[in-house]
Amino acid sequence: MTRVMPSDAVRDPHCAPAPSSPEDNHPASDRGRFPWPLAIAAAVVLAFSLCLRFWTISDLWLDEALTVNIAHLPLAQIPGALRRDGAPPLYYVILHFWMLAFGAGDVATRSLSGIIGVATLPATWLLARRLASRSVAWVATILLATSPFAVYYDTEVRMYALVAFLVVLAGLALSSALRKPRPLNLIGLGLTTSLLLYTHYWSLYLVAVVGAGLAWKAWKAENPTPYRWALAAEVIGGLTFLPWLPIFWFQLHHTGTPWATPASFDAIIHAISKFAGGANNPGRALALLFFALAGLGLFGVAIDVHRIELDLRTRSRGRAVALAVFCTLAVAILGGLVASSAFVSRYTSVVFVPFLVLVAMGTSSLASKQVRWGVVAAATLLGIAGSLPNVWTNRTQAGQVATAITHQAHHGDIIAYCPDQLGPAVSRLLPQTAFTQITFPRRTGPRFVNWINYAQVNRAANPAAFAKDVVARAGTKHTIWLAWAPGYRTFGTKCQQIAGYLEADTGTPPTQVVQYDPSKFFEFYELQRFGPRR
Repeated sequence: MTRVMPSDAVRDPHCAPAPSSPEDNHPASDRGRFPWPLAIAAAVVLAFSLCLRFWTISDLWLDEALTVNIAHLPLAQIPGALRRDGAPPLYYVILHFWMLAFGAGDVATRSLSGIIGVATLPATWLLARRLASRSVAWVATILLATSPFAVYYDTEVRMYALVAFLVVLAGLALSSALRKPRPLNLIGLGLTTSLLLYTHYWSLYLVAVVGAGLAWKAWKAENPTPYRWALAAEVIGGLTFLPWLPIFWFQLHHTGTPWATPASFDAIIHAISKFAGGANNPGRALALLFFALAGLGLFGVAIDVHRIELDLRTRSRGRAVALAVFCTLAVAILGGLVASSAFVSRYTSVVFVPFLVLVAMGTSSLASKQVRWGVVAAATLLGIAGSLPNVWTNRTQAGQVATAITHQAHHGDIIAYCPDQLGPAVSRLLPQTAFTQITFPRRTGPRFVNWINYAQVNRAANPAAFAKDVVARAGTKHTIWLAWAPGYRTFGTKCQQIAGYLEADTGTPPTQVVQYDPSKFFEFYELQRFGPRR
């Protein structure tokens, strides 16, 4: 007996169903009930994964503290702050109102991403069910629930959990619009497109790829009407970005990503490795599973419990998902090479959930239930093993630095930061009026980082002049505390030079208070004490 898979029904909603293919007949189809032991195990895993999204001891690091500081501004000032920062506004506006209701503490602000991450799970189930089958939907949901990548960004005060959620909603809206191009479905597609563009700029790559696919189908499909309507809805959603375009254009030319290296094509492999948890043993093992299952999701067709046929024409239901994932990454890399902008793994959250859906589709090529669920169990355990360190790992040494200053410094002491990127995470943990705080190179306060023409400003900055200014502010009564770290791009050795100039200008050798430890902290600090001047 043959049957048409759900993806075939979506292929052309107003034509007769396409003929069945070999993949529609494999034994891994959804027949029968979900085995109750697996249902219990899945429920336990899902419950535990919900806890992981609200459970970390880490202090806020630079990006998180900076996000909170910007979102804490009056609404009218947020666009101006983002003009200097380089991000679109939606997440900051949402966080602004969230903090009005729940406060600006670490747990309160991170809970926004946690709740968004929880909401992404049932939405992913619905999307995978539409694209494939019920069993694929459960696998995709479990993989997402235990993903180290998802757990990390669901416990971070940044927009990446929101990006993943909106991508899933946009996928659901696109599916609905292609099935039934009614006004409400088309409005949903346009709205989610707009929200994505206002959340992260890498959404531009995904929207462009999906738009190109819709344009192709609108030209080639036997019944082009739903594709034309969907393309029109996406274009209208994109036009809502026009009011923000002047700020985006300024950011493109003046902020950029001077703190990271430009993209390269091996970044695709690196991104998928990050989806699995990164450079640790569970992450490496899970990455191998992901690569294998993604390949099966695109090419694999089960013949029987012992054999899988690789169809180089690709499987119909995995084709669109794979194209969306890998074409978006390829276009993003090309865009980065042209614009000399960075490729950072967290930006790939725009294709993260679709990639997991493709991986889940690969499990349906395993006709043996024992093998299939054994592979899913292995992926789940590896994901949990990779996610657990997020509970006890501190992302920043800012807490150590702030504690040392709070316990040892006196009112009126000078806190200097080099580079300025070290300021936001520490300053939020210090009494706001107790100390004078100054950052290198712009000699501004520590709550914000001005990324405008950042590399040029850093190269032109004079560490000797900065040190003299700090010593003059301290006078003969106050101690100088220098929080610095080596290795920041565009700074060279200027932070080390500042320490040397402070020693010379105060006439006192530095006291080592906190030693930086890059082996334990993503964001590490050196804290030295100078003076008072003799």
